[in-house]
Amino acid sequence: MTQVLKDLGDYIAAALAQEVLSADVALGELRIEVRATSLLKVLIFLRDDANCLFKQLVDITAVDWPAREQRFEVVYNLLAMKHNQRIRVKVATDEDTPVPSCTGVFSTAIWFEREVWDMFGVLFSDHPDLRRILSDYGFEGHALRKDFPLTGYVELRYDDQQKRVIYEPVKLTQEFRSFDFLSPWEGATRVLPGDEKAEKS
Repeated sequence: MTQVLKDLGDYIAAALAQEVLSADVALGELRIEVRATSLLKVLIFLRDDANCLFKQLVDITAVDWPAREQRFEVVYNLLAMKHNQRIRVKVATDEDTPVPSCTGVFSTAIWFEREVWDMFGVLFSDHPDLRRILSDYGFEGHALRKDFPLTGYVELRYDDQQKRVIYEPVKLTQEFRSFDFLSPWEGATRVLPGDEKAEKS
């Protein structure tokens, strides 16, 4: 199966030499990286070419790499039911550069692109309805970015007296602990609980 995927990757890379940046097989999956400006051309080719026939867009997601100049990788997972094959298409972008919307190629992308926008803040040009889908409309930030605080910015609760949901700034009930990241069995200079029971050598 790996050789079949490698041959398919070579075929796609040769057919779209100007658009495909890399093609490889890893963990039994074919992955190609493409230029963002060529995304729609690549997806149409993968959907319509007789050797590909990736007719189903399974999902779209993203990966956040904050240290990179183009911090986001938008990932498209496609399925060819006729050939029983999958392909993963990756596109790199930054916080300000929109990725072309593929809603005209795969109608299910309307929902997937909204989710990527909501969770990561990746923009999609020409999307017909780019708004939040999982978080509340008043939500601040994008929860799956690696620089998003674990506690969030606001918390919500139901107030029984007011009979409505209340939004409040996050209040932590206890201070964060200060960890020294040393093993408790070595390197610690303070006396740990239970040490008084140990025999002194």
